[in-house]
Amino acid sequence: MTSLTIVSVYPEVLGTYGDSGNVRVLERRLAWRGISSTVLDVPLGAALPLQADLYVLGGSEDEIQHRALLALRESGLQSAVGNGAHVFAVCAGLQLLGNSMRRGDGSQVEGLGLLDAVTERLGRRVVGEVEARFVDAALPTLTGFANHGAGTELGPRARPLAVTTSGLGNGGQPRGPEGVVQGSVVATYLHGPVLARNPAFADWLLGRVVGRELRPLPSGPPEALHAALVGNR
Repeated sequence: MTSLTIVSVYPEVLGTYGDSGNVRVLERRLAWRGISSTVLDVPLGAALPLQADLYVLGGSEDEIQHRALLALRESGLQSAVGNGAHVFAVCAGLQLLGNSMRRGDGSQVEGLGLLDAVTERLGRRVVGEVEARFVDAALPTLTGFANHGAGTELGPRARPLAVTTSGLGNGGQPRGPEGVVQGSVVATYLHGPVLARNPAFADWLLGRVVGRELRPLPSGPPEALHAALVGNR
């Protein structure tokens, strides 16, 4: 693969806490390795290109999240994933990809079904720093900032991305699952942007998309930021 196409999905509405910055992190880390990429920012209401390699979704507030869900149902994203595309989603983006989700008004709506997961409202809001240990990847500690009023339970076809060692997981529980991996879809509840805070995680994600482990980059400011944040709650 000589060039990648990365789509930032509805960044003006799915970009809470700078989540759209995850796309810029991915583009830069590819460029530093001499791998070209095209980044497409697709606003809400525009047609989603279906031949991209990676689609990135971020967080949002409840009402705009529902508008994004309605658009995504008509976007063809499920077909793109079925044809081999990858998805990375954060917080509200994670919820949209599940089987169903509970809105703030109590109504339950059907999700995209790309993740075997169900999201329900929590009795309290999860807010704060999180650290987690990756389940299937030999990566440094995952760090990020959580802020969500709903929790997600994973079904048997999905597996956790990580398990929290500090802070609260998907369902608002300590030492619980954080994020989800299923097929070509990777998602997390963590903001930051999470890929800026976790450069090794960004490289692992890119390796999945490219289909091979990427050569290491020299340690620099991203790695120094990660080291400074670990254990600093």
